[in-house]
Amino acid sequence: MLNKENTVIGFIGIGVMGKSMAGHLLAAGFPLVIYTRTEEKAVDLIDKGAKWMDTPRGVAEKANVIFTIVGYPHDVEEVYFGENGLIANGKKGSYLIDMTTSAPQLAIKIFDEAKKNGIHSIDAPVSGGDIGAKTAKLSIMVGGEKEAFEEVKPLLELLGSNIVYQGKAGSGQHTKMCNQIAIATNMIGVTEAIIYAEKAGLDPETVLKSISTGAAGSWSLSNLAPRMLNQDFEPGFYIKHFIKDMKIALEEAEHMDMDAPGLTLAKSLYDQLAKNGEENSGTQALYKYFKN
Repeated sequence: MLNKENTVIGFIGIGVMGKSMAGHLLAAGFPLVIYTRTEEKAVDLIDKGAKWMDTPRGVAEKANVIFTIVGYPHDVEEVYFGENGLIANGKKGSYLIDMTTSAPQLAIKIFDEAKKNGIHSIDAPVSGGDIGAKTAKLSIMVGGEKEAFEEVKPLLELLGSNIVYQGKAGSGQHTKMCNQIAIATNMIGVTEAIIYAEKAGLDPETVLKSISTGAAGSWSLSNLAPRMLNQDFEPGFYIKHFIKDMKIALEEAEHMDMDAPGLTLAKSLYDQLAKNGEENSGTQALYKYFKN
């Protein structure tokens, strides 16, 4: 059983969400070893006792449970593979938990290669954005071997409030694709509703009081619509990362011979926003597309 006496946690990816997530693990009393491309990004955690390493290899050599949440599939590849990667340098019996939203096939590849080295691998992408990360109420979707999931579940419970085992390796990533597909078209509806309210001469904040708790209710309506109204377009989740997710989902849908017209439309709108210089804004900046 993993506990504070026999567990050193590694964390790679100290971004909008990762910084809060790593902080929860550190606050729970676990020794924490971290890697970021620039040490400055990790100063707050270092000041609280985390140890910084200059390569993923350094983390793999120190930790026996390693969380990763980086930007893109190619970043995942870089962290996990190669002579300085986690798989080549990980301890036998250790656990690798990738919380990046990435390609299901890459999750399966990591699982297979890790297993050859006697390492457990879990794909565990998350939903909930910066708010969920800060409040430790993320939804965590898990793929991999059930026994490995049960072993690390107490650690996942430090990060999320809705943790569901979905099945074999890659299942967590496939579930996250379902999540992103549902969000993509919902964001169009949320934004159009706000614009409609404004054009109808209504007070959008008052409108939200009526519709956010009814059948139209959603996380995006409750959490992102108020940001739109406050002209707050700071990223809880980057547009550039959402486009990446939608691209993966569309590729997987094509492999399954599935049409996804709603997802295709949503991606086209966000692609246009990115071309307009909004790729580093939060997904709620879709408001600007309809407003302009």
